Amino acid sequence: MHSLLVVAVQAALDAGRRILEVYESDDFDVEVKGDGSPLTRADRLANESITLALTATGLPVLSEEGRAIGYAERQAWDSFWLVDPLDGTKEFLKRNGEFTVNIALIVGQSPRLGVVYAPARGVLYFGDSAGASFVVDDRELLAGSPSFADVDAAKEKLPRPRGTRPFKIVGSRSHGSPETAAYVEALRAEHPDLEMLGIGSSLKLCMVAEGAADAYPRFAPTMEWDTGAAHAVVLGAGKQVVRYEAGRGAVGPVVYNKENLLNPWFLVS
Repeated sequence: MHSLLVVAVQAALDAGRRILEVYESDDFDVEVKGDGSPLTRADRLANESITLALTATGLPVLSEEGRAIGYAERQAWDSFWLVDPLDGTKEFLKRNGEFTVNIALIVGQSPRLGVVYAPARGVLYFGDSAGASFVVDDRELLAGSPSFADVDAAKEKLPRPRGTRPFKIVGSRSHGSPETAAYVEALRAEHPDLEMLGIGSSLKLCMVAEGAADAYPRFAPTMEWDTGAAHAVVLGAGKQVVRYEAGRGAVGPVVYNKENLLNPWFLVS
């Protein structure tokens, strides 16, 4: 597993450099996909870079930009890479830095390894759901071409100390829902100091893993590639991602490589 983690970390960093080259230019070259979501030159370059690196491991790759692989083929996969080369394209276009590169290794139907890189923020998260998770918060180091040994030497184990702060909920900056708002308001009775923070991409899951937030309720659509990598980081930090149903609460783990790649509602805590 360690050798696969090394490949995934290096692939994420390489993709991040390609994304930043576009981010710092004026050539976004935006297209609109069939579902109405944007696709930029950065998405395409990152996808090409990551796919090339991961394919060399001999494991299949399921990427948001290559989602056409049918279930008849996918259902035979024991292990595969699940990739979102640029999670938070809307945030990328807004130039607010809240976008990530997501690379997960799925074993069976569960995330085993995860790498989440926020290149504009200079923050890298990585973890093993059966081991531990870490953060590297060093913009200068990550902006270069660090070896995995360099990254490993700079890592800090998650979660970080919580310290004294209000009870904090994170939510989507671009995709809210009435159900999420109702859940947050119900929590206020137990936590009068509750604060709600909107942020883009898989950074929301990573904030819970890090201990910077207490929960992330997602009662609106997401896809498997949106969550797989950060899900592994959450598990490695000793937290959980569970399916959530209105009126019933937590009903079981979120699983991957389903026939329909749409995620159920979930709660990260």
